[in-house]
Amino acid sequence: MTWYHASMYDAGKPAGSFWEDDAPHLAEGVDLGPVSGETRCDVAIVGGGYTGLSAALHLARDHHVDVCLLEAGPLGWGASGRNGGFCTLPPSGLSLEQLIHRYGEAEARRFIASQVEAIELVRNLARDEAIDIRPQGDGTLLVAHMPSRFAGLKEEAALLAGKFGLPVRVMSREEVAETDYDSTEQFGALLNGLAFGLHPLRFARGLAEAAARRGARLHGHSQVEHWERSGAEHRLVTKGGTVRARRVILATNGFTRDEFGSGLAARLMPVLSNIIVTRPLTEDELAAQVWKTERPCSNTRRLLFYYRLLPDRRFLFGARGDLTGKPEDGQRMRRLMERRLGEVFTSWAQVPTTHYWRGFVCMTARMTPAIGEIPDAPGIYFALAYHGDGVSAAPWAGKTLAQLIVGKGAFHDLPAPFRDLPPRIPFPSLRRWYLGAALGYYRLRDKQQSG
Repeated sequence: MTWYHASMYDAGKPAGSFWEDDAPHLAEGVDLGPVSGETRCDVAIVGGGYTGLSAALHLARDHHVDVCLLEAGPLGWGASGRNGGFCTLPPSGLSLEQLIHRYGEAEARRFIASQVEAIELVRNLARDEAIDIRPQGDGTLLVAHMPSRFAGLKEEAALLAGKFGLPVRVMSREEVAETDYDSTEQFGALLNGLAFGLHPLRFARGLAEAAARRGARLHGHSQVEHWERSGAEHRLVTKGGTVRARRVILATNGFTRDEFGSGLAARLMPVLSNIIVTRPLTEDELAAQVWKTERPCSNTRRLLFYYRLLPDRRFLFGARGDLTGKPEDGQRMRRLMERRLGEVFTSWAQVPTTHYWRGFVCMTARMTPAIGEIPDAPGIYFALAYHGDGVSAAPWAGKTLAQLIVGKGAFHDLPAPFRDLPPRIPFPSLRRWYLGAALGYYRLRDKQQSG
């Protein structure tokens, strides 16, 4: 069960993103279309985003496993095709101090190291599989949205560079204004030299084409409506056919519902993230905001703003918000974001937007991702909950799950923040109220601290 409006799960409806208008169509024969009749495979994958496509590619290419992937909409229809395109780390809602306190320094270091590998994996996949991901920026900026937040960036940089050995540095407000941009909410930044921006849907479709080349069978428009165990096999039923498999991967992330009776949905908190994109900016408009960078940026607000200049000089601006998913509430969110864009970047207050879309960020109560096998459903595996940083974490999770399924490693050897099922959210029917309370608190805190 979910409280969001049914239109958020309508896989027949395009996301309406700029990415959909700017990405080439899949090569012919990659998406085999709806499942028809009955078919068998060794591993069935539910979910055609980064996690599922990466698992399919690595199982088929590296381990010669017979794979069949089922996606409710077009391949890459979910978060993988509609995010902001930030390839960065870490995929967690915990601070570095909280990670160390909860899991210990050694496990926190393993967790961060795995996500350094994850960013490199994206680069390698793009190179090895000739995926035109349109990389941008020699790093990403985490920007202090008010003067008091700059001290926190210094502390975070000291941890990232000292304990975790990452190539980060702090930039003063003056340096950011000189080399990158300025705004009403720019008071210095932390530069992460590992991260970069990319075109998320080109990446998703490139993964799909690579997986199909290696023999994975990819079926879009094939929503699983029923699951049951039949002897040693799992039987996945869609509207048009049935897939039988010895093992199943659930890679549905924030769009997870209860078709499998796995109980996963009650352990997840899907949160809406919204994006607007402007028309291309002129040189004079860019100069008015002293915008000079291709580095993707996010800020220190608890209700995050994230933004970047795209290759054709359109400006992407994203934010969390909305508790319903109703179309009318989406339009209100669009107007709010257009207003806030003009307040933060005052020179662009009158620049029109051409696109608005939204999708789910997937979170857990423990605020870390989850990879594992469902204890009371042998042969059902999962990898999900990337807390808004899945562009690199999800392909890494898919590859890792592929390795674990074929016996190259053990689940208990994963970095501790990934292990096992996340805890069940108490009274999951009240998740809207939990989230509403949290959003209200964060809005109040951001307002107080900006005053």
